[in-house]
Amino acid sequence: METKKTAVQSVNVTINGKLEVLQVPSTYRLVDILRNRLNLTGTKISCEIGRCGSCSVIMDGNLVNSCLIMAYQIERAEIHTIESVSSDKLHPIQEAFLEAGALQCGYCTPGMIMALKTLLDEKNKPNREEVLQALSGNICRCTGYEGILRAVDLLEKK
Repeated sequence: METKKTAVQSVNVTINGKLEVLQVPSTYRLVDILRNRLNLTGTKISCEIGRCGSCSVIMDGNLVNSCLIMAYQIERAEIHTIESVSSDKLHPIQEAFLEAGALQCGYCTPGMIMALKTLLDEKNKPNREEVLQALSGNICRCTGYEGILRAVDLLEKK
């Protein structure tokens, strides 16, 4: 029985400000590259079909589900993961999540923060409808979203 070999390609991608040159199968998922090749484990894997938002990252300024992005799609892309959101101190979104008790198990939190960061990078003072739309691709199974919306309210006051 003959096994089919997957084509490997060289991918040049900037992740969290650092140029990475990777040798990966063309159909290797971005989430697997981040977690398994680069040890950036803040990006979570949950549904694996693009419905929950746990694996959300920012790619070329747009929020994407990294479980749906293949290696061949990231050539020359600029990707930011949850690890890039803060350096020496917490980002205001992270502070608001802590202050508002906007997390319980924390599994959805990286994706929620990336979704809100994408929105706030585009619009300084989004209205409630815009916030709900920005978070619509992210599922939280623990908090019921009230803490997350309280965190957004705290951001608006700062």
